[in-house]
Amino acid sequence: MAQLKKKKRFYDVEMPLINKQTQLLAYEISELDGKFIKYDLTRILRGKSILMQFKVFVKDDKAIALPRGMVLMSYFLRRMIRKGTDYVEDSFSVECKDALLKIKPFLITRRKVSKRVRRGLRDKTKEELKKYLKEKTYERIFEEILKNKMQKELSSVLKKIYPLSLCEIKSMEIEKDLDMKEAKEIKETPKKPEEKTKKEEKEIKEEKKPKKKEAEEETQKE
Repeated sequence: MAQLKKKKRFYDVEMPLINKQTQLLAYEISELDGKFIKYDLTRILRGKSILMQFKVFVKDDKAIALPRGMVLMSYFLRRMIRKGTDYVEDSFSVECKDALLKIKPFLITRRKVSKRVRRGLRDKTKEELKKYLKEKTYERIFEEILKNKMQKELSSVLKKIYPLSLCEIKSMEIEKDLDMKEAKEIKETPKKPEEKTKKEEKEIKEEKKPKKKEAEEETQKE
């Protein structure tokens, strides 16, 4: 008798971040482990166009999708920019409690502003985000972005420099997962001031040289 070919079937995948469930096609549930999903949240967020990326983890015959990145659609941002305004954007890596993140904030001012104001907003945004994300897990950060909590708190700080019509996170992705040990090592290792010590040694040597010459001249006179 000919062997029956296995057929693919749909397996349920839980997405706890958004309290939703989706289905993926595979021969066995173990094949889903490590797969990536892209999920459009426009309907869930009532018009705010965010595309989420999830990674599937399989454990005890259960598939769970955890967030790995998010992107705010470019057409949504273009719609928010109006004449007589300026936008400020930046891109940098920042460490949270359990991961290294690459984050891109996006700000729109109420009116045209100078380069000095834009620079001030950019620097303050970077400073505040590094403080804010330091003690939070990446799952909590994604949750706060979707609830607009992080953007509100950041906007309230930045309005002291200049009022904004929009304060958003354009994109965020996980560059590297950090174990608790790795995170502690990165925080505890101090920066080695090698350049400073070498410069100080040179200065000390230069200061000592003329003193020796003066001492030799005094001995000759005697």
